[in-house]
Amino acid sequence: MNNTALITGASNGIGLELARIHASNGCDLVLVARNKSKLDELKTELEKEFKVFVYTICKDLSETNSAQEIYEETKKQNIQIVYLINNAGFGDFGMFTETDWNKELKMINLNITTLTLFTKLYLQDMVKRRSGKIMNVASTASFQPGPTMAVYCATKAYVLSFTEALSNEVGDKGVTITALCPGATETGFQAAGAMDESELFKGKKLPTAKEVAKYGYSSMIRGKAVAIHGIMNYIMSNSIRFIPRALVLKVSRKMLDKA
Repeated sequence: MNNTALITGASNGIGLELARIHASNGCDLVLVARNKSKLDELKTELEKEFKVFVYTICKDLSETNSAQEIYEETKKQNIQIVYLINNAGFGDFGMFTETDWNKELKMINLNITTLTLFTKLYLQDMVKRRSGKIMNVASTASFQPGPTMAVYCATKAYVLSFTEALSNEVGDKGVTITALCPGATETGFQAAGAMDESELFKGKKLPTAKEVAKYGYSSMIRGKAVAIHGIMNYIMSNSIRFIPRALVLKVSRKMLDKA
């Protein structure tokens, strides 16, 4: 397996669609998620339709050392990761004084710690052979603080900043790193984060996970450092730097409050 993509959070949403895109391009896969039955179903689908090899790993990536364990397993299986897609992540909604710390700790571990360690381990290999591509899924939430989603927005700001810095570091080493920044998307994210009734989601026609995945894949292949999906998302994300921060906070709070 020398042309392989490792995709985390591959059992649904953007991760699942990215798996289908890679497979359709003849790429073998290592798929990681917590839901074994969904992984097994996807493995069967992709191997049958695209004649690729799919290796699945059922793992809770919010657990300490999960990235190290997966890295060692791919080494043991002699799988060379050419594309690393750090897609797994989740959010939560509510006032910080009222939200659950254990859930937030898992969020930080998954959205930041595991993503960072995956990147470090596989990036070192990519730099040595001077080839490879990484995509870290950030968010338009990366560009501003998010009252009522304080921890989530902070973790995504980390992902964006981290990815941009690394993109600069490895720009002359044959490797590219992309931060994909979707806006609100039609996935299970809003339900998992208890956000169905927020202004950001309620009553909106959202882009599909497939549309976002296609844009992200194309941006990664082209080596784009920051990929913001959707023209309005692009305009809003970039205009924030010209707006007083107090106003940015007010607008962000309004978008995240219940409709």
